[in-house]
Amino acid sequence: MRHLWSFLAGLVVAPITWVLVTLGQDGSSRTVDRWVEIGTFNTANLIEPAVYLGVGGVLLGLLGTLRFSPAGPLVAGLLLATPYVGMFVAPFEVRDAVPQGWKVFGDPLPLLLPVENGTLFLIGLLLLMATFSGQRWRPWPQAATTPATAPADGPRSDDFTMTDWPTPEPSERDTAPLTLGYPADPTPTEPLPRRVGGESPWSAPPRGQPRPEDTTEIR
Repeated sequence: MRHLWSFLAGLVVAPITWVLVTLGQDGSSRTVDRWVEIGTFNTANLIEPAVYLGVGGVLLGLLGTLRFSPAGPLVAGLLLATPYVGMFVAPFEVRDAVPQGWKVFGDPLPLLLPVENGTLFLIGLLLLMATFSGQRWRPWPQAATTPATAPADGPRSDDFTMTDWPTPEPSERDTAPLTLGYPADPTPTEPLPRRVGGESPWSAPPRGQPRPEDTTEIR
């Protein structure tokens, strides 16, 4: 269906573009010739032909650049380029076949002007070249979305997300109870010697007893 609509758009845009280009070129050339004749200019006189050329350019741009279907640019390009190609075979017959003496909003419409100066041939070739990009007319690839289904034998061990980490297996290190003391030493320590006679543990040693060789006396 999109090719049919593009084909119809090409049939409509081609003659409309011919008319708009004719009005724009004829209006611009007559305006500039008038400026040269009177020796002064007024840029407001170029607004109307510029609007015609601008609308024609927008129509051609939409037809040739949109990723819709190559049928429209192909048909429009052939219709616009054919009159100039016919000038190589039978120029007088082509001139007689083109309508003359038409007017649009009171302005003359010389449809032979864009044919003779080659403007239609240039536009037609541009549209024809736009149809040779086959990759451009293909639809954009869409990512296939498949629903996530759980396996028949249950969830696997590696089925987890970034926030769902697997629970580590318990080990002997984790099963041991935590204590505040140091690790137990298998070799028992010898008890400290007790003082007799009710002396304080902080009292100085009795005089006359030899000091160990590895101690130093502080005076």
